[in-house]
Amino acid sequence: MKEQQTGKAAVLGLQHLLAMYAGAVAVPLLIGTGLGFNESQMTYLISIDIFMCGIATLLQLTVNKFFGIGLPVVLGCAIQAVAPLILIGSDKGVGAMYGSIIAAGVFVVLIAGVFSKIKKLFPPLVTGTVITVIGLTLIPVAITKMGGGDAAAESFGDPNNLLLAFITIALIIGVQVFAKGFLRSISVLIGLVGGSILAYFMGMMDFAAIGHAPVFHVPQPFYFGKPTFDVWSILLMIIISIVSMVESTGVYFALGDIVGKPITEDDLKRGYRAEGLAVVLGGIFNTFPYTGFSQNVGLVQLSGIKTKKPIYFSAFFLIILGLFPKIGALAQIIPEPVLGGGMLIMFGSVAVQGMRMLSKTDFTNDKNLLIIAVALGFGLGFNVMPQLFGKMPETLQMFTGNGIVMSSLAAILLNLIFNGLKEEPEAQLEIE
Repeated sequence: MKEQQTGKAAVLGLQHLLAMYAGAVAVPLLIGTGLGFNESQMTYLISIDIFMCGIATLLQLTVNKFFGIGLPVVLGCAIQAVAPLILIGSDKGVGAMYGSIIAAGVFVVLIAGVFSKIKKLFPPLVTGTVITVIGLTLIPVAITKMGGGDAAAESFGDPNNLLLAFITIALIIGVQVFAKGFLRSISVLIGLVGGSILAYFMGMMDFAAIGHAPVFHVPQPFYFGKPTFDVWSILLMIIISIVSMVESTGVYFALGDIVGKPITEDDLKRGYRAEGLAVVLGGIFNTFPYTGFSQNVGLVQLSGIKTKKPIYFSAFFLIILGLFPKIGALAQIIPEPVLGGGMLIMFGSVAVQGMRMLSKTDFTNDKNLLIIAVALGFGLGFNVMPQLFGKMPETLQMFTGNGIVMSSLAAILLNLIFNGLKEEPEAQLEIE
């Protein structure tokens, strides 16, 4: 019986890995391409990224006096760091880029205690709104992948792409509706595997990534050379780190809500410290800043599995994949439309989780409705049209161009103005 439970946890861990893999490798791909890295450098960048995602996740899972929030959270590279890091790397060099990451990680560790004291700024009204925005702003990413991954390509929206995406969605829905127990909890994995098998018979699987990847890879500290510490670059990365902490706070409260664990100041403090330590290690091993991955919140919600055991497996799988790039490349061969179909349901589930948290809010209070309306408008509107602030300074644009951050700031400030710091009842949700 124990071996059977371990096997189920391992499969659930694989599902979590597949859910976050595309988002995790997107950051090194974008930054490496933006800085003109060659093929061997890109191979290292992707491999170490996956390896360190596993290490960072373990830091959060393992609770001690100083580090770890102890929730089923998966850490991955923060997508909001891409543009600033390309800017730093292009202007000041790769050494300054990694020096700024290390310094920002130290900053996060040092301010964790102060940042954790702002729990009252995140009642269900605020966190529910922000989590809803997170889910809704991620849905266009899923839609783009459903069409083929590149909206500018001639093949975008090809009927074969749409067929794969919708069959993947249908498989996930079918398993959720008709299956029970364990099979139901891995519905997304079944959908991804089923969609990939269909893609293979349709001739839409590309195995080139496996052939080009080396067999074995050893993580190396300072692979791209010694870090340098530029004040402007460090300040820029500190801003991005604060943004990541705000997003991670939403993830922590969402997961705490799902598993029925009230999140305390000490929990937040340990969570921020673990995240900061992960960022420091990322800088040392030449990868990128880490944050809690919201797409995995959707999987916890869908599966109904509240324990950390599957996430431990996911972390170990990530470490192994980081050591053996050819194995890790297997996850890269899942066609974009298949990933898009799975992501659509997962991101939708994140939005629904936010709505469930909002159900604890007093909607007879017009001020609460106004807070939600403005925060949703900022979150979705500014994310769709970041050019609105194109004439503002670049540092300011990093905030305004991120709908999640603008939604968070709007919800927090308006809640303070209208409701002060009074506590709202914690939302206790039961997962069916």
